[in-house]
Amino acid sequence: MRTEIILNIAVHETRIAIMEDGRLVEILVERPESERMVGNIYKGIVNAVLPGMQAAFIDIGTPKSAFLHASDVSEAASNYERFFEEVDEDDEEEEQEEGKRRPPRKFVPIQERLKKNQEILVQITKEPISTKGPRATSELSLPGRFTVLIPNDDHIGVSRKIKDWSEKRRLKRLTREVKPDNFGVIVRTVAKGKGEAEVKNDIKQLIRLWEKILKTSQKTKAPALIHREMGITSSLIRDLFSEDVDRLVIDSKREYKKILSYVKSVSPGLCSKIELYDEKTPIFDAFQIEKEIEKAYSRRVELKAGGSLVIDHTEALVAIDVNSGRYVGRRNQEETVFKINMEAAREIARQLRLRDLGGIIVVDFIDMAIAKNRKKVEDELYAATRRDRSKMNFSALSEFGLLEMTRQRVRPSLLYTFSEPCPVCNGIGRVQGRDTTVTKIERWFRRARAASRQRRFLLYVHPSVEEYLIEEDGFRLKLLQKSAKIKIDLKKDPDLPIEEYRIFSMKSGADITDQFKA
Repeated sequence: MRTEIILNIAVHETRIAIMEDGRLVEILVERPESERMVGNIYKGIVNAVLPGMQAAFIDIGTPKSAFLHASDVSEAASNYERFFEEVDEDDEEEEQEEGKRRPPRKFVPIQERLKKNQEILVQITKEPISTKGPRATSELSLPGRFTVLIPNDDHIGVSRKIKDWSEKRRLKRLTREVKPDNFGVIVRTVAKGKGEAEVKNDIKQLIRLWEKILKTSQKTKAPALIHREMGITSSLIRDLFSEDVDRLVIDSKREYKKILSYVKSVSPGLCSKIELYDEKTPIFDAFQIEKEIEKAYSRRVELKAGGSLVIDHTEALVAIDVNSGRYVGRRNQEETVFKINMEAAREIARQLRLRDLGGIIVVDFIDMAIAKNRKKVEDELYAATRRDRSKMNFSALSEFGLLEMTRQRVRPSLLYTFSEPCPVCNGIGRVQGRDTTVTKIERWFRRARAASRQRRFLLYVHPSVEEYLIEEDGFRLKLLQKSAKIKIDLKKDPDLPIEEYRIFSMKSGADITDQFKA
């Protein structure tokens, strides 16, 4: 599979596109006003400890307090005696030798570990999303190019993405020889084939960074930011740019030089894969990425065979519905449904990455009667998600065609990055019908008729509501006046939402809308 990374550097935002075989599979965006927080380390103050939730809220100096669950509290959080964290962005996980397991951590209630007003170092693991603040851990980790450093931990792990067990053992042995005491290390995927010098140098740089963080934390008053994680471009080069990437293209000469300088120092062999784009056509237009981003806003995704996906966001989960559309197949219904579901499974895996969908996701496949076909669709979805860097868990596909899954959510999805709730419908995706608005107006006039002697009114409504009232020779407007026994002078106002209206007294000219609202 051919993998390309395309970087677009603009004044107000940085966009990074990851393409596989010419198709857009991921888009990452960073803007100055909403810089990413994941990986940042803060010196915070415990605001509240909630035993009922086994969680605490930490003031880190941002508008929203950070949420810290008991499972993310280190054994000695207050004096920094132990820190540990599963690696975040690159999905590099601990890998044990076959047959060996680390002993489970003993659970200690959060109220026995943290007290209100206590100072604590925390690292952000999830961006604030909607009304929720950022999620944090007091078990810190520092990612480098080839390794991840875990202060005050002795464990050595190797990325699960390295499948060769002899290479795993070599890297583990090498790391054990070069790492100092009181530091755990996870060896990253890009360390495959690297020697002692590269790994040792990487660990040394991370230890110097850790010492700087500790020194800064000791002389800084909480709440405060102690360490800022790399920007999106630098961290992507560190985490993703490897031998598996065929080329990296960037349209900024300044960033091109910075990336080239960094890569020369850590992986000189990759320099030939970096290209500077200097054509007049915008880089995302040249690679036909802009069109794909526009499609990613859409609720409906068309499938090549004629079916479609409908993706809906709710407060609790994301629902993906598979529709057959115009595809009717050639033989029988089961075969038709199976082919649509197989294509849908592959496209769903792509949409999860492209839209960065996270949390609980429920997929409603078209019902299949044959259990073997349901298993094949499951396997197709699992296989298609293997290149996804986010952690995922799946349930079995039920006889009703439903498959439940979870996907690690680190940042808001693409929908929330590029859009905001509609001020008219408040995000529900639907607006009040014209007939409902007219019914509300009728009730308003009945209340006004009962409470006052006024009989003539000036009514302002949205143009579509005005059209509804005057169509069919003004039948509905006449009926409204007859029902309430009043006289209405109708006007349209394009600035009014469909569900709103304003009513003025013809006698005084005053706006009396609020006087007779329910």
